[in-house]
Amino acid sequence: MEYAPVDVGATQHWKDEPDDHHYPAAENYLNLLMSSQAAKLAVRRLRKAPLVHRKDKDLLRASRLPVLAPDNLHVARDLKKISCGQQLSPVLLLRGRLATDIPLTVADGYLRICASHRVDEDADIPCRIVDAARR
Repeated sequence: MEYAPVDVGATQHWKDEPDDHHYPAAENYLNLLMSSQAAKLAVRRLRKAPLVHRKDKDLLRASRLPVLAPDNLHVARDLKKISCGQQLSPVLLLRGRLATDIPLTVADGYLRICASHRVDEDADIPCRIVDAARR
């Protein structure tokens, strides 16, 4: 897929609430990292968590994930949404633990974070974040 650069003046638009289909996607991903019961609990808690804003560059640093290239099919799709003024869905996160060297887990929204970063590495991204397990 050929990448068309986003205008420097492009404004990112984010929805006030994550799209419903992102919660099952998050649960499917989390099932690879934890028990099914723990994944269900985490997603239930994500649905109730308040929306907060974090810098995309900080989300990438805390998750230890690389910024995907703009020619990645899904990143390019999100970049096109941004350039057309379409709203993106907030991301779903599980907080990392510095003391045990566990990075932030992006349960859903990694591709949207990468697209956002390609437009403005200082952008604020709306997200819901919870601890992996209740303490």
